[in-house]
Amino acid sequence: MNIVIVGASGYSGAELAKLIANHPYFDLVGCYVSEASADLNKPLSQLYPEHKGVVDLCLEGLSPHAIKDISQKADAVCLCTDHKVSIDLAPVFLEMGLKVFDLSGGFRLSDASQYDQYYGFTHQHPALLDHAVYGLAEWYGDKVKDANLVAVAGCYPTASLNALKPLKDAQLLADNAHIIINAVSGVTGAGRKANIGTHFCEVSLTPYGLFNHRHTPEIEQYLDHPVLFTPHLGNFKRGILATIYAQVNHGVSIEDVSSAYQVLADEPLIRLLGAGQVASIKGIENQPYVDIGWNLKDQQLIISVAIDNLLKGASGQALQCLNLNAGLAINTGLM
Repeated sequence: MNIVIVGASGYSGAELAKLIANHPYFDLVGCYVSEASADLNKPLSQLYPEHKGVVDLCLEGLSPHAIKDISQKADAVCLCTDHKVSIDLAPVFLEMGLKVFDLSGGFRLSDASQYDQYYGFTHQHPALLDHAVYGLAEWYGDKVKDANLVAVAGCYPTASLNALKPLKDAQLLADNAHIIINAVSGVTGAGRKANIGTHFCEVSLTPYGLFNHRHTPEIEQYLDHPVLFTPHLGNFKRGILATIYAQVNHGVSIEDVSSAYQVLADEPLIRLLGAGQVASIKGIENQPYVDIGWNLKDQQLIISVAIDNLLKGASGQALQCLNLNAGLAINTGLM
């Protein structure tokens, strides 16, 4: 596939550009940013020196002429853009016959009204929500293979859902008990744009989005279980660590929990650390994996799960979806 990235100057876009440039079967044929971007016409490797000799493409402006040019040279477009920008651009590229892989939250929720509540705007293309396939690669791969519009899963939901869906499917979770998810992310999760809250001297371990974070409905929709999700901003660059507290049914043993996780045992990018183990940021930083460990006492289960927010939480997951859609092994270009 020939692939174009829109929003290539951001952390996720730049990470994805590197992955595609190094991919054995994909060609990166364009990196685009807003025409008003201060990074316009700069080589991507000027912004990210670690990409020198890997991605030296210049950042082009997304003008109407550029969009027409994309339609002639690309098979797929990856949108590493703001939610509202993705919502406006996706139908344009779909109408041109291109496949769209959206890394924003623009098409993750099936209920359009939740965009008013959790994202603060009215969704302008609600009909597309019925056609979007959720890009949580290990769980919806069969649908991703045939999709034209893939809503790549969010970073916190990727960690939370991979930790909880095996238990939900095995009917081990207590029906009426809220699941508590306390998760902390590195500052790259807030994006590259300058902000006083993410300034080096201002960053502190802080919770945010209490009761109303946009990833709450995403987790609940694909888990089909209520959760109390509280994200935190950590004073480190990259990675997510989620500590999850769940009540299991009476009589559930640690062996039952371990058995439920075997549904993920053959997934090459899932690492089951096992009973009595805990995940860590150090274990997954700059790695494409999900690490999961679990501990049980009576009915109280504590799961720790870690991902790199820019890889498994964004660009790595997008590449998995591209691989599946192209008929390749899910981990091609990631190992």
